[in-house]
Amino acid sequence: MSRTPVPRDRANDYTRDAAKLRRDFLTQRTGVALEHLGTYSQDPAALPGNIEHFTGVAQVPLGIAGPLLVDGEHAQGEFYVPMATAEGTLVASYNRGMKLLHEAGGVTTTIVEDHMQRAPSFIFPSAREARRFGEWLVERFDDIAAAAEATTSTGRLREIEQYSASRILYTRFNYTTGDAAGQNLTGKATQAACQWIVANYPGIEQYFLESNFATDKKTSQVNMLHTRGKRVIAEATIPDALLRSVMNSSSELMFRARQVSNLGGFMSGVNNNGAHSANGITAMFIATGQDVANVAESSAAFVFAELRDNGDYYYSITIPSLIVATYGGGTGLGTQRECLELMGCYGDGQVRKLTEIVAATVLCGELSLGSAIVAEEWVKAHDAYGRNRP
Repeated sequence: MSRTPVPRDRANDYTRDAAKLRRDFLTQRTGVALEHLGTYSQDPAALPGNIEHFTGVAQVPLGIAGPLLVDGEHAQGEFYVPMATAEGTLVASYNRGMKLLHEAGGVTTTIVEDHMQRAPSFIFPSAREARRFGEWLVERFDDIAAAAEATTSTGRLREIEQYSASRILYTRFNYTTGDAAGQNLTGKATQAACQWIVANYPGIEQYFLESNFATDKKTSQVNMLHTRGKRVIAEATIPDALLRSVMNSSSELMFRARQVSNLGGFMSGVNNNGAHSANGITAMFIATGQDVANVAESSAAFVFAELRDNGDYYYSITIPSLIVATYGGGTGLGTQRECLELMGCYGDGQVRKLTEIVAATVLCGELSLGSAIVAEEWVKAHDAYGRNRP
């Protein structure tokens, strides 16, 4: 059977006519009318670098939760949070958590680390030669950093981690990347650094630019401990009376459920002892033009809770590998830029603000779902708001 490729306009493939050509082709081949895919406001001319074979737009419903009250070092005050999802009850649940924490005084957020990696490996004839090379990397760090940073105006090489196995030295080149997420930036910078290394250090049998130690688009223990993207903590203290009046729960019941949940997570081997951080992160990523596949790393989380002597409930979530951007990628596209602008997070100098808003939103969702479960309202809420069956 001969292959029939998707049609392209070789002169200019980013036009409404080129998109319609592909929709007509698909309708002819499949018999499916694509009326919704072809209804959009996005200018195709703005899409090179974001999509190939542009055919139309997948329209995801978008809701607003808020106001979210944040006491951060970069995000301060009230924010209305755009969330794109087709899951009923999700926006309502996050909105309810935001109401609870607004009345409790808001969410405190703290960014403690900021790294993006590329992880080349270097192969030598023996383990001792690999060890000597590791010592040389430390000695020549400034030269290696200069080679890497010559490729970027915003990236800075901060550290080269080393991990030995057999006659291979695995490394992690850790960068700060400004307002970009930085995967492409770090790839280009590390390639330049490796080319300088190979030219100046004899005896390397072979190197690979990426050895799977950065664990790009995959959750991993190394990134949960050492950070990939932003390591951010969101925390709040909620009076017992508020949990009772807003959530139909109590601090004692919430804390007991947290202990059970911790054990269940330990037994199952999850990378997250919380409830559903991926829900809020994914909805915000879609709304704001993030690389949605980074949810694989970004949704990892550590939840910690305390029942205070006065009955208050302290609750925190640490997100060790939150990868977000306010510049580059899909952040400049029409609806995505508008969503970032709603929160005052578009463009240069805003990535840490967005980081704190995402973390605070996640905390609200954790408390809302946790309360719904212990108050036995979870299934009832989905029956009322989460069932859309054609």
